[in-house]
Parts: sequence; C-alpha cells; structure tokens
Amino acid sequence: MVGGGGGEMQIFGEMPDNYNIVVNSNNPLIVNIIETKTEKKRQKLIKQSIDLALLSQGMLKGAELTTFIKRSIELIK
Repeated sequence: MVGGGGGEMQIFGEMPDNYNIVVNSNNPLIVNIIETKTEKKRQKLIKQSIDLALLSQGMLKGAELTTFIKRSIELIK
C-alpha cells in the first residue's frame, strides 16, 4: 500500500512483535514461578524472566528497560 508522498505506509506498525520462547522447566527461576503463592508476584516474576531474555538479546530498550530496572530493584528488596 502506498501513501501520499510516494512513501510506503506501514500497515503493521501498530501490531506487537511475536517471539518464540523456550522454557526450561528445570530452571530454578521457573520452579520459583510455579511455586509462588500469590498471583501478583507470579506475574512479576514471569515478566522479569521475559525481560531478562529480551535483555540478553539486546532487545530491551527505552521505557521497557527502565521498567525492568525498577522491577528488578523492587524484587530484590
């Protein structure tokens, strides 16, 4: 699809990225997530593990990186 001015319109610009994630169920972090009693903490740990994976691939930047750092500090208190 071509927009005004000859530039290409990015149809999928607003759609989220998709990633394949492989989870090692023997990993201590995953075991901790499974054994966590409260849903709120479980969700924080899940988000933390996903962000760690993104960070390791150089894909965590900007506001998401800032949020990750704040959550990391909160989790280790």
